[in-house]
Amino acid sequence: MAFGCTEWTVRDVLNHVVSEQFWVPHLLAGETLAEVGHRYDGDVLGTDPLAAWTSASTAARRAWLEPGATGRQVHLSFGQAEAAEYGWQLTGDLAVHGWDIAVGIGAPQQIRDDLAEQLITRFAPQLDMWQLIGLFNPPVPIPDTAHAADRLVALMGRRARH
Repeated sequence: MAFGCTEWTVRDVLNHVVSEQFWVPHLLAGETLAEVGHRYDGDVLGTDPLAAWTSASTAARRAWLEPGATGRQVHLSFGQAEAAEYGWQLTGDLAVHGWDIAVGIGAPQQIRDDLAEQLITRFAPQLDMWQLIGLFNPPVPIPDTAHAADRLVALMGRRARH
């Protein structure tokens, strides 16, 4: 799994993804990490993971659709960033962790190739830094002719499964 957490369970990955979505409305509203605090630490899934996902993703989508949302600045762990860049980071997080969850439950791992190509282009220049700080495992060797989705997950330290 990403973030150097190969020991994560499917529930751990899902909890991470849902937690990230809960943060979106706060960060797009200009709140700092300190202002959001620890409210999304721990288990945000409760007894109904689907309801948690629905609540978090609906609120996040609503925040992203507000006029001017992608033109804002957001507070992230490394400082101020453009909201559009934050959106791409979340898109990558959702794509790769969606793949992780699919692998974990034995479902087809589907990331559209056009999206995977965009994510590879956006993230490849930052990958060395992310690996240095432990966000991802080293890339897994894969042929350049592989599907874009397979190249994306390999770039993030995962072995494509078919």
